[in-house]
Amino acid sequence: MADHDTLNELFASSAGGDLSTDIETELQHILRLLDLSAQELFFKWESYVIKMGVENTRLDSKTARDFKKDLQDAVERESRTKGHIVHQSAAKKAAATPRVGGGDVYGMLDGMVSATPGPRTSAASKRKANNLATPAAKSSKSGLNSSPADSSRTPATAREVQGVGFADRHNAGEIVQQINGHIPAASVPDVPPTEARVKLKANLEIPKFAYKTMAMKLSEASEILDDRIDSFTDLVQAHHELPDSAFGNPAAQSTAEIVAVGRIACDQPNSKLNAASTVLETSRRMGAGLRVPLKFEGIGYDLFPGKIMAMRGTNVSGEYFVVTEVLSVPTLPPVASTPTEFDIHNDRLTGTDGEARPLNILVAAGPYTADTDLSYSPLYTILAKAQEQLTDVLVLTGPFLDLEHPIIASGDIEEHLPSTSRLDPDRATINDAFRILISQPLQSLVQAVPTITIIMVPSMRDAISKHVSWPQDRFAKQPLGLPKQVQVVPNPIVLSINEIVLAISTQDILSELRRENVYQSGKGQQFDNDMLARLTSSVIEQRHFFPVFPPAAREDLPKPTGVVGEVPDAGGEERLSVGASLDIGYLKLAEWINVRPDVLILPSVLNPFVKVVDGVTCLNPGTLSKKRGAGHYAALNINAKIVTDDEREAGQAVAHNVFERARVDITRI
Repeated sequence: MADHDTLNELFASSAGGDLSTDIETELQHILRLLDLSAQELFFKWESYVIKMGVENTRLDSKTARDFKKDLQDAVERESRTKGHIVHQSAAKKAAATPRVGGGDVYGMLDGMVSATPGPRTSAASKRKANNLATPAAKSSKSGLNSSPADSSRTPATAREVQGVGFADRHNAGEIVQQINGHIPAASVPDVPPTEARVKLKANLEIPKFAYKTMAMKLSEASEILDDRIDSFTDLVQAHHELPDSAFGNPAAQSTAEIVAVGRIACDQPNSKLNAASTVLETSRRMGAGLRVPLKFEGIGYDLFPGKIMAMRGTNVSGEYFVVTEVLSVPTLPPVASTPTEFDIHNDRLTGTDGEARPLNILVAAGPYTADTDLSYSPLYTILAKAQEQLTDVLVLTGPFLDLEHPIIASGDIEEHLPSTSRLDPDRATINDAFRILISQPLQSLVQAVPTITIIMVPSMRDAISKHVSWPQDRFAKQPLGLPKQVQVVPNPIVLSINEIVLAISTQDILSELRRENVYQSGKGQQFDNDMLARLTSSVIEQRHFFPVFPPAAREDLPKPTGVVGEVPDAGGEERLSVGASLDIGYLKLAEWINVRPDVLILPSVLNPFVKVVDGVTCLNPGTLSKKRGAGHYAALNINAKIVTDDEREAGQAVAHNVFERARVDITRI
């Protein structure tokens, strides 16, 4: 490391005087990062000045940062070139993992091909082939496109795939999954409550979600991704009590064993992640942003793109990092409250008879009507249940008016509205449709149950939402005619209902994780065979509502109903699924900050479930309406927390342990 006098002697003329503290700090950081001498750095600076223009380039704080970034980019380009050559030579020695269909990594689902790679087929060719054949029905259970083999199904099987209409549904009210069934469900009180039994509090800064969309800067996005790796480095260091010297750059050739922290990625942008294609992406602070291939020898792994991992190993050859141990990442602490706070919230649950009735919460996720109509029968059914049970909280997650619904996508909505709506087709808007189909039934519900609290969480597929990226701002209540009992919140949201902390995100992260996740048990290590629990655990461990990066491309997602095989108009494009639409610069809004929630609600097209994972009650209520029929919803009955004398005498905050006092039912609508 150069001393102060040496740097001043070399760079003083460029800075117009003695170096300031900020400039010297940046120069010292470059010397450490790239392992240069002061004279070598000065030569690089002169080259940079010539490139940028001698007359316009003066050494100041901003120029020093730009100079450092230019050097890092040059190192990264050189490393990529070397890595590409190494990868090609390694591919000649060992057979690569077959990748089906070129860029479409999910071609294996469409063609049900064997492991032998077949001829590459472009997406345009596939669409042309689909247009010549009768479009196959989509499976409402898996949410994925049907395979070509579906065309050979018997008529009975085809009818089964299409599903049963909502009016003709079977087993309505059947409980398909349950935890704590021994806890009785909340009974309907003889005397309805006179005021709301819950108090809501947002646990994040809602105004920050009103950011400007479509204004993402590459520099800001890279800083957000870098900061996440650096923050996990600090967490791992504190949790495992490691010195600074234990950490290093996994891309640098060395015989010393180091601890590396980085983001899991795939070596090819359009390929599916597997053990042979996994690379570790470092931060600029720890590894100059370089990527290095990973090799797991006898070590178990549980991977997906975007996962932040800490691992111990060596890079003796300089070509790949051999992992000898995967270090655990600490989870956030559970939520806790003082005995006094529990007493305040328990008083709200106590009725006029002095009896504390469990808190009753219903959770339903969109879509709320089948793809064949805009009847919204499933929504009206769940509203009727909320009225019948005098529900305390009704959580409705989007989409409400689904952009992927065939009728809404066509724009001919007014033809499917009730005849009593009396809308002028020439002046009707999407807000008018929302008021008729959704706001008016909600108005009727709150008139019947004035004490109910309704929480509405938008979705990226909502036609009424003007916020086109995720994290997503809430939509305005007033133009939609929603009652005051309705609270519209951002997506995602962490909020407190009395003392209970709920975390909700309508972005289907579970499907993304299932599509990208690869895992393998190692010696003395066995991963949970329960896929849904393992995927949910990844969300909890990563402390983020959407830890996958990058998300699946829209072209790789299942096509919306009524669009598969569609021939676009001349000059038009085939419609695609909405996708994640991440705004990377604001991904911090989706992070968990201080504690892990009591209840985690992750609506998904996967099978509905409720599980206790890492002390968190995790549930996917399923969709209220499937493509052709009825779906599921969740009912939570949460008893009041009883604080023991020992806990009260300790005078400290007590963990909520909602999973011990909550009965959760996943029920067919």
